[in-house]
Amino acid sequence: MANNIESKVEELLKPIITNLGYTLYDVIYEKEGQDYYLRIFIDKPTGIDINDCEKVNNEINDVLDEADYIKSQYFLEVSSPGVERTLRKEEHFLSQLGNEIRVKLFKPIDKQKELIGVLEEYNKEEITIKVDEKTIKINLKDIAAIKTIFNW
Repeated sequence: MANNIESKVEELLKPIITNLGYTLYDVIYEKEGQDYYLRIFIDKPTGIDINDCEKVNNEINDVLDEADYIKSQYFLEVSSPGVERTLRKEEHFLSQLGNEIRVKLFKPIDKQKELIGVLEEYNKEEITIKVDEKTIKINLKDIAAIKTIFNW
């Protein structure tokens, strides 16, 4: 699901972020309105606070400028993936097997565009979730977004 810029940025930043004591959860490069954003999501077992974000931001800013992967102007954001996390990568899916997730679809399945169920299986083409007592296979290309669910 990652584009070329995201992959290159991830490869560049992963060792730096790891050396700082964090995990690089995800990199997203996207356009919102007229502006472009490079979003770096970091994590650690005890959670992320503003000081962690600032520390990582300060370490990666010059590295990104030197690499010059992104030719247009963009805003850099460093943050936590949050308690309800977007699943985009294989390791994200594998870490959530057996857990409840929310799946938003491009087109409805059983007249529903949003399903909540337990992630039972994942492969590069599809996921299998159990909704109530029903097992549903969903092609990844039919999914608009997938997030974990945090039960408050």
